[in-house]
Amino acid sequence: MKNSLIILALFFISISFAQDKVVHEKSSIEKIEFTNVAIEITVDSAKDIEETFTVTDIKEMLDDTNPGEDISFKIICNGEKMSNGKKSHMSYAIEGNTDNKEEFLKSINKIRQSAINYYNNKN
Repeated sequence: MKNSLIILALFFISISFAQDKVVHEKSSIEKIEFTNVAIEITVDSAKDIEETFTVTDIKEMLDDTNPGEDISFKIICNGEKMSNGKKSHMSYAIEGNTDNKEEFLKSINKIRQSAINYYNNKN
């Protein structure tokens, strides 16, 4: 009987100490920052490109990055199935730094237009 009471007491003690403490503090997010931004988009048509993103969308993301951060952008254009059964694809990629955002955005615009032309010329 004595052993049963000790086991029962230890059980209740361990349960009472195992309870999480309730924290009633409020937390707030002051500022959101992106670091080492890598954007990769896979599309199947020119329409997908036009509906998925604009250069303005990318600019808004880059505005939240710290100076001196590495950034990269890649777009993968899926094509038709080849004779070996694998799906063909083509990709464009660029890497840069947030210190030179305007040049990076110009390059993204060129890549976007090239990808749209890729699909338009296939037809």
